Amino acid sequence: MKKLLFALLSLSVTITFANAEMKCQAGKCGASMKSAKMSKKMPKMFQSVPKDKATIMQSGDSKLFCPECGMTLHMFYKTNHVAKVDGKIKQYCSMHCLVDDMKKGSKVTDIKVVDVHSLKFIDAKKAIYVVGSKKKGTMTMVSKYAFASKVDAEHFAKENGGEVVTFDEAIKRAESDFAKDSTMIGKKQKMMSHKGEAIYGKKCKKSDKKFTTVAQAKAFITTNKLCKDLNGKELQAVGLYLKNR
Repeated sequence: MKKLLFALLSLSVTITFANAEMKCQAGKCGASMKSAKMSKKMPKMFQSVPKDKATIMQSGDSKLFCPECGMTLHMFYKTNHVAKVDGKIKQYCSMHCLVDDMKKGSKVTDIKVVDVHSLKFIDAKKAIYVVGSKKKGTMTMVSKYAFASKVDAEHFAKENGGEVVTFDEAIKRAESDFAKDSTMIGKKQKMMSHKGEAIYGKKCKKSDKKFTTVAQAKAFITTNKLCKDLNGKELQAVGLYLKNR
């Protein structure tokens, strides 16, 4: 009896391995293994949402990009802010870029922010912010995420750390961090611009067009199919190069 059970168990194991090998030979297991490797190489940022889940409130050729830094808005959507400037709507990737525009003298009104929970825009001055959580910030070393509900904000802070504050307190922190964050951003953008020059030389058709913002440069690249097969970081790098060259 024991010999019979052992034989049946051995046969079952052999069949299982044979089926697995057949799947691999057919390319099925290889595809799944490749997919798993890709998912490990490309971790999703907390700020990001799929493009079709992002509400874009500004208009124009450059509407998908932050008017201050050029970042792709849906990639940093959970920190997006919106404001009216001279009668037009501007959509920023972060509170830092909102403050940057304010420091340049822009008179911003009707400020809105994305509620992390619902992904909808809400009145920023009524929002509850969590400052300094372990979730990575956008254009800052100290993250700032907004919520419509204080309960949601407190739950987020309990899980991720950070201080629950009002809009006024959050923007004061952004203003106090501005110089330090700008220095950090400047160093990163300089490095990316150098990479962008190399990418531009290899993957892009040449153009003498000048740009005043990274957003304009990125819109020109995508609209005119200036470059081949650029991912998000490469597009940002080339945009920085074209704006600064």
